[in-house]
Amino acid sequence: MSLWPDDIRQSAENLLESFVAKGWLVATAESCTGGMIAGALTEIPGSSRVVDRGFVTYSNAAKIDMLGVSPATLDQFGAVSRETALEMVRGALMQSKAEAAVAVTGVAGPGGGSEEKPVGLVHIVAATRRGVILHRAMHYGEIGREEVRLATVRTSLDMLQALADQAVAPA
Repeated sequence: MSLWPDDIRQSAENLLESFVAKGWLVATAESCTGGMIAGALTEIPGSSRVVDRGFVTYSNAAKIDMLGVSPATLDQFGAVSRETALEMVRGALMQSKAEAAVAVTGVAGPGGGSEEKPVGLVHIVAATRRGVILHRAMHYGEIGREEVRLATVRTSLDMLQALADQAVAPA
């Protein structure tokens, strides 16, 4: 029995197969998901061939200390922003041997939202060492904390798969 819904498990399996075929490693930098993306990937047997490391950076201090997010970025844009997610993914790539990484930061709820950054807003950035960057600002709405987090895992896996699908295997 899996901890994950069937669609997430299947997406994780497909992603791992794609990364194995390319010889890629992956890293995750997670705030609002608290390690769930790495958890979905490591649920799959043989994932150690692909998963390099995961960073759970729930606090701003962790984002700064572990991923090198600039305090100025956090002050100017806040933790839940495209700019912070970009710095998180860059930090994950710099602090790992991964060819691709994903970073997520958002407001899962039920509280903590504001008019500018409502519950259900999640910024997701997936990037490769070769400079391909994908960003999505997801507005899941107030669908519940668990559902926001699961939806974020789904979107993150899809974005990593998109990176793998558009890239050629290393020579």
